[in-house]
Amino acid sequence: MDKPRFRVKAGSSVVPASPAKRAFDAGRNSRRLRGLTTSTQAINAQIRSYGRTVLARSRYLAANNPYAAAAKETFVSALVGSGIKPSSLVAEPALKQAIQEAWRDWTDEADADGLTDLYGFQAIVAAEMFEAGECFVRIRPRRPEDGLSVPIQLQVLPAEMLPLDDNRSLPSGSRVEMGIEFDAIGRRVAYHFLRQHPGNDQVFGSFASRTTVVPAAEILHLFKPFRAGQIRGIPHTLSAIITAAIMDTYDDAELERKRTAALFGAFVTNPTPEEDVLKEGADAATADGVTGGVALEPGALVELDEGQDVKFAEPADVGGSYEAFQYRNLLRMAAGFGVPYSAMTGDLRQTSYGSIRAGLVEFRRRVEAMQHAVMVFQFCRPVWQRWMDEAALSLDLPLSLSDYLGRKADFQRVKWITPKWDWIDPLKDRQAEKIAVDEGWKARSDVIEAEGADPEETDARIAADQERGRNLEIRAKLKAASSPPAQQPVDPADDDGEDGETPAPKKEPSDGA
Repeated sequence: MDKPRFRVKAGSSVVPASPAKRAFDAGRNSRRLRGLTTSTQAINAQIRSYGRTVLARSRYLAANNPYAAAAKETFVSALVGSGIKPSSLVAEPALKQAIQEAWRDWTDEADADGLTDLYGFQAIVAAEMFEAGECFVRIRPRRPEDGLSVPIQLQVLPAEMLPLDDNRSLPSGSRVEMGIEFDAIGRRVAYHFLRQHPGNDQVFGSFASRTTVVPAAEILHLFKPFRAGQIRGIPHTLSAIITAAIMDTYDDAELERKRTAALFGAFVTNPTPEEDVLKEGADAATADGVTGGVALEPGALVELDEGQDVKFAEPADVGGSYEAFQYRNLLRMAAGFGVPYSAMTGDLRQTSYGSIRAGLVEFRRRVEAMQHAVMVFQFCRPVWQRWMDEAALSLDLPLSLSDYLGRKADFQRVKWITPKWDWIDPLKDRQAEKIAVDEGWKARSDVIEAEGADPEETDARIAADQERGRNLEIRAKLKAASSPPAQQPVDPADDDGEDGETPAPKKEPSDGA
């Protein structure tokens, strides 16, 4: 225990000394933290300053680094998979069926570029989220003569289309910050997009630098905010970019070193350099089209002059630490990318059933949070609401416009079903689900939704299968009843009178026989 300290003033009594000031170690400029660079800039100021460079590096790594490319595919397949699909909560069965069928028809028309369906469009959005940390989707109204079932389509706009350097005040009192226009109370009013991608300047000239103002009601801005007040996204790869870039150059250097070491190099030393003793061999090699040494052939025996010696190149090996070094840094990279190490590298050598299960459970928990907070809330929900508005006006649904407008919230209620997770041990997992349902701890519909299916559609299909099976069974019974039974030959030796007749007694042989 520290002893109390005292100080004495002239002409006064002894008083306790004031305690020494203590600071948080993490806040002190000590030797250990002197090299740790920090910034008190707001997140939006940092995005304005470094966002364009960070985005360019992220896109480069996602295209050229094999581990980053694998992490991107893992992220996309986990986030959207085969698609996040809706299940309308309308109570009327006929109306719900009509809505679901109309939605399925429209998903093939949703992409304004005509490259994929709505669920493939979700994968494009997820890929942009990984590389750029954000994505813009424009809802484009269409004309009736375009021939669409519901006259709207979706267009994806990359992050570069909204310039980070567009920051100004408007005469109306609004402000434009990083391309987004806010009103006086901070609501998003419009987006000031470039007409062309800024990378097309060399082709389209000044036209690429022109902007167009799109109302905020037509734009879906998808991003995961990491800090309060953040208005633009940052790449999902941010914390792993430095590690991935350095490991990329290191692997290239190591690969080049191995290639150089594989080249069979030899040096002939000569104690009398004033004499050109290799001239004859060099001339022969030049005549054969070989330069830079003496021509060698398989199995050749080359005689050296007296005093000459041959020394082979022996580049230094990397040693036994290469695998351990790679493993640790790839773990660091996978943590930065937010994907499991085994999924990013395909390396399952150091995994067990328990470790890979625990790792995937945590990964799935993080992905599910992003599915509902970003993909469902920022993309699926507004698309469904806009589609329902247009469908009520353009489709021949069993629903009047007045009823829809009067109960709009009821008709727009929907439950989004995310793709199923493949189980590591299907037998044990399915047994656990069955026990939970049988004991009443879990609803059967929850199990079906976890499989990525709509419970009502699944029940309808099961009922149809059972009805079809019963019909087939009835037909089989009717066919069997109408057909005469097949006659089987009877062996007299096996006729024991079971058909109701008494078998004839066997004759015993007489003594005189």
